[in-house]
Amino acid sequence: MGEETTSMGGIHISPNAVATIAYQAVLQSYGVVGLAPKNLADGIVASITREPSRGISVSYKADEIHIDIHVIVEYGTRINSVAESVASTVRFQVEKALGLKVNSVNVHVAGLRISNTD
Repeated sequence: MGEETTSMGGIHISPNAVATIAYQAVLQSYGVVGLAPKNLADGIVASITREPSRGISVSYKADEIHIDIHVIVEYGTRINSVAESVASTVRFQVEKALGLKVNSVNVHVAGLRISNTD
């Protein structure tokens, strides 16, 4: 998956490219405060490298694209609505950009954050 051969050569789409598209889509979603690392090791690596797709993992299995997203949601919003919104926005943006079908988008809510009321 992520590879196509044309008459002029081959096209390979890396998981990081898909993760970057998903990252931009997540940041545009209502109720999302930020992304969370998948685990402690990824958190340390992300803080050092400033990788933009730190809370997103993309995997290819045959002809399927699977995306896992770890988000932090704003306190007071409906978590289910935010998660559904993130999943549909990411699916739409990735399919629009790549022209490939996304099989699953799993949204993991890693925490809640209270916004400043100042």
